[in-house]
Amino acid sequence: MPTDPWLVLAAAGLEGAVGYPRRLHAVAPHPVAWIGAALSFLDRRFNRGGDLARRLAGAAALAAVAGAAALAGRLLDRLDWPVLIIVTGTVGLAARSLYDHVAAVGRALASEGGLRAARAAVAMIVGRDVDQLDESGVAAAALESLAESFNDGVVAPLFWFLVGGLAGLFAYKAVNTADSMIGHREEPYRCFGWAAARADDLMNLIPARLAGCLICLVGGRGWRVMRRDARKHASPNSGWPEAAMAGALEVSLGGPATYDGAPHARPVFGRGERPSALDLGRGLGLYLRACAVLAIVLALGGLVWPR
Repeated sequence: MPTDPWLVLAAAGLEGAVGYPRRLHAVAPHPVAWIGAALSFLDRRFNRGGDLARRLAGAAALAAVAGAAALAGRLLDRLDWPVLIIVTGTVGLAARSLYDHVAAVGRALASEGGLRAARAAVAMIVGRDVDQLDESGVAAAALESLAESFNDGVVAPLFWFLVGGLAGLFAYKAVNTADSMIGHREEPYRCFGWAAARADDLMNLIPARLAGCLICLVGGRGWRVMRRDARKHASPNSGWPEAAMAGALEVSLGGPATYDGAPHARPVFGRGERPSALDLGRGLGLYLRACAVLAIVLALGGLVWPR
């Protein structure tokens, strides 16, 4: 069931202000950690046998985890306690943590001799090898993560929270976590993670395009680059916010990268120069403005929400 936009806005504001406090995490690990633990157990127990058996097992594992998450959210929705919905809704959002992680990369790059620290900071948010990245490579990696995670951690969770309540929000977080953990084309997850990857593609289909449009809107440009380059990405969704970020900043993102020592050819988004530390700061500015636009849209939605 849809959620009152005012409640969604309140949850977004609370998460943006305090995130998920470390002291709380020490006592009660973030629910995503619970989802991850469940997926790890199911992976160890059922990711075996032939291709068909592993594909079916992966689909069943995803259904179990996402279904349990959606059921928990539905039970909370039915209580209809606004404060509980607001507080619980914050655990599905990641606007504050995303900003903090990317800003840490920018601060390290801006410091004298901070390339080593910047590599360590960007390693917290990307999966590629970072040891050989120069300043431009670090800035590009951080901007790509910022753009993609703007969708995964902000736009898509808010979208599913709004249209599906806590049930929709929790189901999305379960699917997105499953995709991050097992939705890979390489073994041992090529078959077991197939359902997770496809479900994540489906649930991000609309939000990713909204995220790209928001970035272009607040940047005042990038529409042509987004339309031209978004479909270059192997993912049907990730290319939209990444190409939008490249176009809005007039830089180039993507390109070759190394993962676990193996080089990977990746498409290039945009036709500008490679980004600098200054461009990373500009990207964070776009991110904050895009979040502000989301808040305004939710507020307007609240004004017309039936009472």
